[in-house]
Amino acid sequence: MKIPPLAFTATDWGSVPATEHAGTTGKAIWRTLNIGDVRVRVVEYSPGYLADHWCDRGHILYVVEGELDTELKDGRNFKLTAGMSYQVSDFGDAAHRSSTRTGAKLFVVD
Repeated sequence: MKIPPLAFTATDWGSVPATEHAGTTGKAIWRTLNIGDVRVRVVEYSPGYLADHWCDRGHILYVVEGELDTELKDGRNFKLTAGMSYQVSDFGDAAHRSSTRTGAKLFVVD
């Protein structure tokens, strides 16, 4: 990831429009800021959310609130709680999908 030339920017995430994305179950609410090829998001998953796809995109993901379960396509599983993060690249075999029983709020850069 390379952040393009950008003046210092403060973001009030409450004023960024929300978009809703249905999962296989539950929903995700995204607030998204695009900076060139870099996408910065605050994502909220409802309780019972399960992603409807395997994601191959690289991310830096930080759990702000709640609990997130991340399943890799190779069968590995990771439970992240508030204060934890994961980092995954666009390269390799780390296709992944998210779910949560209780709901989660995330900060994601990709």
